[in-house]
Amino acid sequence: MSFLERITAERREDALRRRAEGALEEAKAAAEAAPPVRDFEAALRVPGLSLIAEIKRASPSKGVIAAGADEVAIARAYEDGGAAAVSVLTEPNHFRGTLEDLRSVRSAVEVPVLRKDFVCDELHVYEARAAGADAVLLIVAALTQSELVALIDAAAVCGMAADVEVHDPDEVGRAVDAGARIVAINARNLATLDVDLATVEKVRPLIPGGVLAVAESGIETVADVRRMRDAGVDAVHIGETLMRAPDPAAAIRDLLE
Repeated sequence: MSFLERITAERREDALRRRAEGALEEAKAAAEAAPPVRDFEAALRVPGLSLIAEIKRASPSKGVIAAGADEVAIARAYEDGGAAAVSVLTEPNHFRGTLEDLRSVRSAVEVPVLRKDFVCDELHVYEARAAGADAVLLIVAALTQSELVALIDAAAVCGMAADVEVHDPDEVGRAVDAGARIVAINARNLATLDVDLATVEKVRPLIPGGVLAVAESGIETVADVRRMRDAGVDAVHIGETLMRAPDPAAAIRDLLE
């Protein structure tokens, strides 16, 4: 079983258990009472290359990155540096994130906030909105086509954007067929965890006009950002490099120079 299969199975099992306890009904009620949605898609459609800055405490490939980081201080630094949106990893077992991290970040910044997790159940979507998320990440490789369509629709019902992650041409086709308006090309192969920015360059031409293209993973330097800009993406999604930076705001300004 690959890492993606294993972690998605864990998230499915957790969602089923909590659904049985009434969590979906509670999440739907809380989502209705959440603050108004900020327009994630519009934030990425501004002229020039946009940057989604991620709060990530740990990862399976790199281990602990910043376990005790102050998510509010980091998110504010990201916003000050010019990030178009903030991504918050909320998976607890492998990335040490929580929905409380997302809730705190959403209250601290004015830019849109993305829930990045292994979303595979309607419960995850409503919980994201209840915590203040303006968008959710959906990983094509982790979902059946009917699940992908249903989760994009659930996000839309909540007023949120769906950032639909792909890795190869077949997944681009599935994302577009499901109605994705934002397609994130992950340079990391979630089966092997290997990273290759050439993946973005190969896949980007397959994304139709009008659909936003985002590059994820392995983007660490100004040269990497320029390479992704030259590949034609609308935004880059950067986490570890910014989490390790002594001055995240300055790091963002440097990357977008």
